[in-house]
Amino acid sequence: MLKQRIITALWLLPLMLGMLFYAPNWLWAAFSGLIAVVALWEYARMSGLDKMKTNHYLAATLLFVITAYTGGWQLPGWIWWLVSAFWFVLAPLWLRKKWKLNGGWQAYAAGWMLVVPFWFALVSLRTAPEQALPLLAVMGLVWVADIAAYFCGKAFGKNKLAPAISPGKSWEGAVGGAVCAAVYLLVVRQAGWLGFDAGFFGTVFISFVLTAVSIGGDLLESWFKRSAGIKDSSSLLPGHGGVFDRVDSLIAVVSVYAAIQAVW
Repeated sequence: MLKQRIITALWLLPLMLGMLFYAPNWLWAAFSGLIAVVALWEYARMSGLDKMKTNHYLAATLLFVITAYTGGWQLPGWIWWLVSAFWFVLAPLWLRKKWKLNGGWQAYAAGWMLVVPFWFALVSLRTAPEQALPLLAVMGLVWVADIAAYFCGKAFGKNKLAPAISPGKSWEGAVGGAVCAAVYLLVVRQAGWLGFDAGFFGTVFISFVLTAVSIGGDLLESWFKRSAGIKDSSSLLPGHGGVFDRVDSLIAVVSVYAAIQAVW
């Protein structure tokens, strides 16, 4: 399993960085769209949609994404407000109430709320290769928080964060991840890699907010899998599970970060 994880990471990371830093805008939009649509396909498998509904769902989403890019569409401000409300209010409530998706209209709406703003965020935050570094810096926060939470949880974890959803996560790990993410974002700010400057305390506050959102995104996808009775969103990435497994926190963080920039 470890060997498979390493081999997959060795080709996946260069592909991601190559697209982020060197791809022309249309190719970056297409690559981002591929990630979003594959993640949506995996989500549909967990949400109770049958094969025919899933095919129609993905076709409609792909058609919308292509039309949006060729037409130069941007999401209006009120949509970004809805994105913020979803991640700050609805997602925590969802995890608390443990709602299940059974293929109804809620499944369609939730899937679009997850991946469509994520795709728009990736495209709008990187309109030129020169903007790749600030976007990578935000993505890096997710990875730093996740890795730090894992090791802090292993070392100090005693109090479970969400035992019914993800038994391996602890409050100690979450706090450790948040602290390390704050230090990381301050270092990145000092290096001039961020796309904003909110000052010392503002940067720390934003890092805490984004770390909390990152954990929420991870837990929400974990709940989707648990309620569907599956371990991984798919087996597309050997040793890593599915695409949704790899981008669950990124979907939340990048979407919220884009919403913060668009609204405030």
